[in-house]
Amino acid sequence: MKILVKLICSLTVVLLGWMSGPAMAADIPCKTAKLIVPWKAGGGTHVLFSIFEKTIQNLDVTPKIKVVTVPGQGGNKGAKEARKAKADGCTLFAIHQSAITSYLNGRIDFSFEAFDTVALLTSTPDILGAAGSAPWNTLAELDQAAKAAPGTILTGATFGSTSQFMWLILEEKTGMKFKYVPFDGTRQRMTALLSDAIQLGTLNVASGRKYLENGDLKAYGIAAEERSKHLPDLPTLQEQGVDLVYALKRGIVAPKGTPADVIAHWSGVFKAAAEDADLLAQMDAKGTDINWVGPEGYRAWAEATYADHEQVAIKIGMYKKD
Repeated sequence: MKILVKLICSLTVVLLGWMSGPAMAADIPCKTAKLIVPWKAGGGTHVLFSIFEKTIQNLDVTPKIKVVTVPGQGGNKGAKEARKAKADGCTLFAIHQSAITSYLNGRIDFSFEAFDTVALLTSTPDILGAAGSAPWNTLAELDQAAKAAPGTILTGATFGSTSQFMWLILEEKTGMKFKYVPFDGTRQRMTALLSDAIQLGTLNVASGRKYLENGDLKAYGIAAEERSKHLPDLPTLQEQGVDLVYALKRGIVAPKGTPADVIAHWSGVFKAAAEDADLLAQMDAKGTDINWVGPEGYRAWAEATYADHEQVAIKIGMYKKD
């Protein structure tokens, strides 16, 4: 009898654990939650989270999500809207290191600490890209030109965001100096590169692969630890003597004060989506790695990443610590 009672208790615990998973929603007062992407449609963040949206639509979970773009201010307009949203699980925010760099650059007065972390999801390495007409064919040639005429090579970036920060770190590590031209997002920067309005700008496999393969754009290196299998002939920066690894790490956060069970619910939903075979295939085709990390691990990553960025920002004179 004791054995039978223990067995029943064990099965009850397992059943309750199963019922508390993604299929059983927390107390979230909406059928569809809004996932704010703070850049225009068609950019890398929008494309990737649209894949998550479609995947979650097919999961047996409630609520679903709907991607809503809130562009402007280099991603900060959407961040402000997400921060002010009600902490009930009906508003989520797609974020990456831009939240850190915008704070360090003085464009916004809050960073990751203003949100509750839900899940870290993707990693997309930066590529040093250039217009197809750029006169330099290698990183060494670019290095020579940038040092011969510092501050003259037109480089597209969203000011205070990762697309500028990567170049700032490159300047610090190599001694090159660039002239920055502001753009509000990836699509505008890509258009400027393709029309020769600027000479340099960051790319990634998702946004730049087809243009690199047909010669419309050039690339001088990928800021990753290993070459991309999608661009096997493109060397890493480390291979070329520049110790720089930089990838956009995209994840989901919620307004501060969101209940723990709601955070756990959404973290589980995105974990289930991140394990979907079709999603993984689509992400792989775009050169984006999936590595789900839960709320606590994501918070630890955000704090460590902030510290690393702050150190560089102070060194290059971007940020002064009180």
